[in-house]
Amino acid sequence: MDRRVHGGLRPARLVWIAAVLLPMASAVNGVRVQRGSDLRHDRREWNQGRRRLVPAQARTRVKELAAGKILVARRELLDPNFAVSVVLLVQYDEKGTVGLIINRKTKVPISRLAKELETAKGRTDPLYLGGPVETTGLMALLKSATKPEDAKHVFGDIYMISSKATLEKTMASPAAPNAFRLYVGYAGWGAGQLEAEVAIDAWEVLPANAGMVFDLHPESLWRRLAEEEGLQIAALSQTHPNI
Repeated sequence: MDRRVHGGLRPARLVWIAAVLLPMASAVNGVRVQRGSDLRHDRREWNQGRRRLVPAQARTRVKELAAGKILVARRELLDPNFAVSVVLLVQYDEKGTVGLIINRKTKVPISRLAKELETAKGRTDPLYLGGPVETTGLMALLKSATKPEDAKHVFGDIYMISSKATLEKTMASPAAPNAFRLYVGYAGWGAGQLEAEVAIDAWEVLPANAGMVFDLHPESLWRRLAEEEGLQIAALSQTHPNI
């Protein structure tokens, strides 16, 4: 599975933080983050093992995929990297798909990045684990009435920032918790891979809104969305008792 950045997106890279942040971030919700060949092997085996006839409802969900949509993990999704996850798609095109897991808040404050991000000094808001890919890189989501320089529009007034210079400029003007989130790593799918997962009922596809993206209680966001959509969550609740 191709896990590189797609479509020219390049996270701001802070190589030195990997050893400090990854062990803490990967413990969120008890989910183990895999790397490299292990991740590719497990996802390939999972997809092959779950192939079956695609029902009409699943075909409809596949057609709904787009940047600015929310993915809610269903019980059929057995990949441990995405169990009980809520993902915002920030890119969806022929080159592949990029998303950010929006409900995995870590206990690591942004101030831990002050060594390389001057404007991170003194910030107590937490980092989020955006996904298992490029966990030495940073991406941010910002709610703004105007498009920041070098930012990528996701939907409505929500933008994704991936350059260090733009991050520094944005963080120089502290935003409220419901307007700015900083993510370590991201989620990535090669061409056709996410469609295959949606087709076998691994994900529910929902329209996004700013309230979801900047939810003040992300630790319970998956359960609330699952209950609203009537998803089957009993099996996951047994293995993730804190959701």
